[in-house]
Amino acid sequence: MEWLTRFPHMDDSRLRDLKKMIDDGFRSFTRAYGDCIESFFDPLQLFLIHSERLLTRTPWPIVLIAIALIAWLASRNWKIVTGCVATLLAIGYFDMWDDTMKTVSMIFVCTVLSIAIGIPIGIAMSRSDRLQNIVNPVLDVMQTMPSFVYLIPVVMLLGIGKVPGLIAVVIYAIPPMIRLTNLGIRLVDRDVLEASDAFGSSSWQRLKDVQMPLALPTIMAGINQTIMMALAMVVIASMIGVQGLGQPVLRAISNQYFTLGIFNGLAIVGIAIIFDRISQAYGQRLQRHREIVHG
Repeated sequence: MEWLTRFPHMDDSRLRDLKKMIDDGFRSFTRAYGDCIESFFDPLQLFLIHSERLLTRTPWPIVLIAIALIAWLASRNWKIVTGCVATLLAIGYFDMWDDTMKTVSMIFVCTVLSIAIGIPIGIAMSRSDRLQNIVNPVLDVMQTMPSFVYLIPVVMLLGIGKVPGLIAVVIYAIPPMIRLTNLGIRLVDRDVLEASDAFGSSSWQRLKDVQMPLALPTIMAGINQTIMMALAMVVIASMIGVQGLGQPVLRAISNQYFTLGIFNGLAIVGIAIIFDRISQAYGQRLQRHREIVHG
């Protein structure tokens, strides 16, 4: 009756040989193409380095004023602007300014990259049910795969550093951007699309002037979720060399520094709240504008 209590599985030696074959194949691929793949991401590394230098070397009052101005332009709400400024002042007062700017630069680059990749994929999915059926299972895997697993192939290909961490963060954070872009475009009212066709709009004009503006609030929700997931990945990405608020948290876990971990963890929460409030307020403004213009 052992077969009832022990699930039948592949022979241990065959399973070991299969795992070894896959590992050897990936190592061979890494040795053969690792340098080429690494050079392909050099522009991305330069973008990240320059954005980090811009935020860390710019005087803090200018950075603070710039963030407050962005918050005002996005939200038109003095409460949100005051909250953003107060949060950043508290972070700086507790000597976490430099790490925070490094984290903000990482999130900025990740968000730009996610938008540049995610929106075209989402648009393509909205136009093809077949492509949507192919991409959705891939997105399911990306969203459910444990975040630590992303680090293994990236580190084997590119080693330790900022770019591998950036790629891991983007892979983890991009699915909401793709899904909500696809959803937003698919939810555009068919009557509106028929009206645009009646006025002789081309496929590009319909996308640019009708579908994208109407789907923008949903796309903004995707950007918001992408930012939140990227921030959630910051601490894990610090294990492979991503600088910022994640490294002190990792150091606090390793050495059991309670205060260090709590302070930097709260700083990550503060940055997440700032991004969340600004992007949500901007999305709500877009929604109100759409309701006024289109009734």
